Amino acid sequence: MKRVILLCLAFAFFASCSVDDDNSADFSFEILPVESVDIPTEFTLGETYPITISYFRPTTCYAFNDLYYLKELNERTVAPINYVFNRNNCETLNDELVEQTFNFIVTSNGSYIFKFWQGEDADGESQFLTIEVPVVN
Repeated sequence: MKRVILLCLAFAFFASCSVDDDNSADFSFEILPVESVDIPTEFTLGETYPITISYFRPTTCYAFNDLYYLKELNERTVAPINYVFNRNNCETLNDELVEQTFNFIVTSNGSYIFKFWQGEDADGESQFLTIEVPVVN
């Protein structure tokens, strides 16, 4: 028990050390709009399927970080999250389409509703490419 407490204290000590604040402003995160999606027209229960999203990278200072992936019952909301590096030498990219693929495991019957974020309209409302994919036997 004594070792566990010492280990926890050591972990807390190292986790509480501050990182140099000068590096904290070197990048931020931005969710980018999905341009298109490659997704099957139907799923089979228990199978795994690759789903590929495509989006435009605005400048050379953008780099893929992760996918925003929200799961609510049989509805999935997806969008690419990019690092945006704060540099003075960023070059504008006019048509660099980036693809990211994730594997989707079909775990329930019925249909899945995928909502791929495509940005906001003039009123600030989120717009989605919505695709329904039925699960067949």
